[in-house]
Amino acid sequence: MITRRRLVAAVCGVLVTLTGGLTPSAALAGEPGSSSGEAPKVELVLDVSGSMRARDIDGQSRMAAAKQAFNEVLDAVPQEVRLGIRTLGANYPGDDRQVGCKDTRQLYPVGPLDRTEAKTAVATLTPTGWTPIGPALLKSADDLAGGGDATRRIVLISDGEDTCAPLDPCQVAREIAARGIHLTVDTLGLVPDSKTRSQLSCIAEATGGTYTSVQHTADLSHRVKQLVDRTTQPTLTPTATTGAEDCADAPVLKPGLYTDRESFGKHRVYRVSVPAGRELRAAVSVAADRPVNDDYGLLMRASTTSGREIVRGEAAGDGRTDVLSTGLRYPKAESDQESAAGVDSDEETTPTETVCLSVSNSFSAPASVKTSPGLPVELSIDFAGTPDDASDAAFWGLGHGWWLLLALTVCGFLVGLLWGWISRWRVTVWRTN
Repeated sequence: MITRRRLVAAVCGVLVTLTGGLTPSAALAGEPGSSSGEAPKVELVLDVSGSMRARDIDGQSRMAAAKQAFNEVLDAVPQEVRLGIRTLGANYPGDDRQVGCKDTRQLYPVGPLDRTEAKTAVATLTPTGWTPIGPALLKSADDLAGGGDATRRIVLISDGEDTCAPLDPCQVAREIAARGIHLTVDTLGLVPDSKTRSQLSCIAEATGGTYTSVQHTADLSHRVKQLVDRTTQPTLTPTATTGAEDCADAPVLKPGLYTDRESFGKHRVYRVSVPAGRELRAAVSVAADRPVNDDYGLLMRASTTSGREIVRGEAAGDGRTDVLSTGLRYPKAESDQESAAGVDSDEETTPTETVCLSVSNSFSAPASVKTSPGLPVELSIDFAGTPDDASDAAFWGLGHGWWLLLALTVCGFLVGLLWGWISRWRVTVWRTN
């Protein structure tokens, strides 16, 4: 005889079997939340020295701009990221150098983020003392220690150079890189002078990170969000490259993220081999990491090796943004389609096509500003399927939530049929007895 307990067990068995067969694995290797990898870690290191009182960012103080940006960043931190906050120069207002150069503390510990608690901690900060960048970097590296092969990133935000020499922050960054703990330091300079820019650039380059000059609150928020998000995608760590004057001498780039420097008003050329049936997607950003004249532009051109332009992307600025970006897309047709279309001799019936990417800028600077080294360039290269492939991917890649919903719907229908059959059978047995 079927008891209530046996009936419940049977229904649960059906649910487990159907759900297991129809839904994807809950933790696929390499996905966020997978047990096969450690959660990425980020620590935001904020300069709270006395100079942060200066009111030169969108009509407010540098400290107010940093707080506003932090609040926006904290709202957008991915759930899988373990985030912490460290300050430097936030507590000691005196003149004792020895004490001031120890003034760094962890405001919020690296771990699962409580957004309200973190925002409350940031709200209490007041510009106070020294700028011990070197000691803060050493402590931050310790904060991020442990966790196996987890991706680690320090995002340092400062408006001035270190005031605690002879401990050289650039040398500290080199020592951190030498530890081999997968730690990258990205730096952002708030309205920086040339010495600050030079020091923060050196810190970033020593660890494979990036430096960005910031003069507007929105740009600060956007860049920090971008860097935090990048921690969840370690393959996007930039690789240094050097573009050439012409395509014949240009480096060949594969899909990935690259950094370079480009002189004012000049261009850099790179080569990309685009497979047949794939779409090249390229994007470039040039940062104004020092004062520049208003009205500037950025141009990216994709052309054949013979010089014929294929497609271009362009952008213009008027002094209100610290980073100028543009991009382009170019689908490489299949070989038989190329032959039917009658393409150039340098492209015919080849499985791949060499595309020359040229990045040009029209930045200029006041006579008092040094133009060397050139402006920092960040270049992103990627391939995508053909438009038809993309449509198919859009249909089938709706996300695990849709698959789960479908599985539950089917399970509900089948369990309903099973329950109805069992109920009728029990009624029939009861009437017979």
